Amino acid sequence: MSLSRRTFLAGLAAYPLVMNTKLQAASTPTVLIIGAGIAGLAAARALTAQGIKVTLIEGRERIGGRIHTSHVWPNLPMDLGASWIHGQKQNPITALANAAQAKRVVTSYDSSELYIDVRLKQLGVKGTNEASIEKLVTQALNKAANLDEDISVKAAVERVLTQPLTPAYQAQLNFYLNSQYEQEYSGATHELSAQTFEDNEEFSGADVLFPQGYEQIPNYLAQGLDIQLGKVVSKIAYSETGVKVTTQDQVYQADYAIITVPLGVLKRKTIQFNPPLPANKQAAIQRLGMGLLNKAYLRFNKVFWPKDIDWLEYLSPDAGRWVEWVSFAKIGAPVLLGFHAADRAREVENWSDQALVADAMQALKAMFGNAIPQPVGAQITRWAQDPFAYGSYSFNAVGSTNQDRQALARKSGRLYWAGEATHSEYAGTVHGAYLSGVRAAKVIVKQI
Repeated sequence: MSLSRRTFLAGLAAYPLVMNTKLQAASTPTVLIIGAGIAGLAAARALTAQGIKVTLIEGRERIGGRIHTSHVWPNLPMDLGASWIHGQKQNPITALANAAQAKRVVTSYDSSELYIDVRLKQLGVKGTNEASIEKLVTQALNKAANLDEDISVKAAVERVLTQPLTPAYQAQLNFYLNSQYEQEYSGATHELSAQTFEDNEEFSGADVLFPQGYEQIPNYLAQGLDIQLGKVVSKIAYSETGVKVTTQDQVYQADYAIITVPLGVLKRKTIQFNPPLPANKQAAIQRLGMGLLNKAYLRFNKVFWPKDIDWLEYLSPDAGRWVEWVSFAKIGAPVLLGFHAADRAREVENWSDQALVADAMQALKAMFGNAIPQPVGAQITRWAQDPFAYGSYSFNAVGSTNQDRQALARKSGRLYWAGEATHSEYAGTVHGAYLSGVRAAKVIVKQI
């Protein structure tokens, strides 16, 4: 994608309220939007600006979807879902953050420190061996790109390994694959497509966090909108003349609807569509992957780690275990955020909070010594168990391509589609979800 194209998209999306003059129609068109996450809110703001009557139907008792700022610690808002604007230059979320006057703090992957488990030090490991492993994985993916059939990233790497791996090299390889792929795309390397997993675009510039919480963005967008909370959709009937949406206690009717529920919900088929969705859309839902990236916030009475470092990395023999940590010391918070991705995340979701915190402390003691203090609080996410998400964000699984995302975005009668999984250029991101909502609104406006 050229820079001029990106600039156009960002400019368009950042100012949904400044569209063309309002529609002049004999009767006001009506639109139901299923889901009050960032995609649904973006679509609602754009349509409302056109004089279209919009009602958002949200199953949760809050807005934001997979943007969820916790206030369990009143003086320290913590984002349990999305945290960053990834690439702030020309990013539509940056324009929204400016409009909402939301404070941001830059974090950098270059600001990092590596901690090596003593078990690996005893094997002579002194670092991640990143240059050598990156060369190996790049070679593997280049070869996989020329295969007639898609394979996983893991299978691609295994095809180029010529001899059994030492425990040290296996740990370094696991670290690289987890930190570079599983933490980034939320899918396990045995699920990620070797041919299409990175078929996306990025905005340039720094990554930034919201010290007062990402919720400032959906809260800004939600102003003045008709949002019905706690309405769990079970059925959606649609035709060439209108739509009917059934919840646990009410039936809504409108001329059009925009479906913004996450891919994980579509995969679970918790919503019954009548008539059934087109075969190509059902196939796209099945082929695309819904990944998992969970968080564990640990709050301490004091900062015992380097205050000037953003990312603390842990290289151990245990694949995927507490590989990445983010420090909140630079915003004055004695908080560490640990991540689990993909298979490891699904495994530990079944643990109690107590067991997870104990395991985290075991890892942190391996990094910083046994004298570190115990946490005074913890907040832990389990996105795969959330009935309104069933995962964190989508990824290109083996056999899937961005054509599946385009099929998912295609309208079905008077049903239109939005959400990060429907955006083939910025999938898995807040800005992708936002852009998809604005896109769906524009398509409806053209239809009226």
